[in-house]
Amino acid sequence: MRRIRLGVGAALAAGTLAVTGLAFAPAALAVAPATATIKATCTIGGSGEATLTATQSGTTATITVSSKAITAPIALSEDSIRSTLTMVKASGGTTAFSGTENPAMAAGDGVTVGPLTGTVASGDSLEAFGGSLQMVILGFTVTCTADAAQSPGPFVFD
Repeated sequence: MRRIRLGVGAALAAGTLAVTGLAFAPAALAVAPATATIKATCTIGGSGEATLTATQSGTTATITVSSKAITAPIALSEDSIRSTLTMVKASGGTTAFSGTENPAMAAGDGVTVGPLTGTVASGDSLEAFGGSLQMVILGFTVTCTADAAQSPGPFVFD
């Protein structure tokens, strides 16, 4: 009988600790909106709509930029583009996201770069308009700039 009471007591204690742990677990961080679109003009590759997709994990955020309208001028191998996306902070200043990740692309394919990684703080509000995307392709720099504010609005980080 004593063993049963100890077993039940231990089970209740473990259950209580598990529930308490869930109650004090940190909330998942999120960026809103998760995607936004811009109209961009590039020095090479054309102009048109591009989609920005953002994620957040703590103070690290990533943004992937993809466009069917802005195209690769030549065939490019995987991870061959060095990219820096500079976004404007609503509070002043800029935040840069950088990386060398991209899929392989044939000449004329839509361009995708990222995820590009940067550091954010809780409450940061970042906008592509006023910033730029610089891509170094085989030693040549291609710069893209947004023609207007991103839609539906700036990325706001948790």
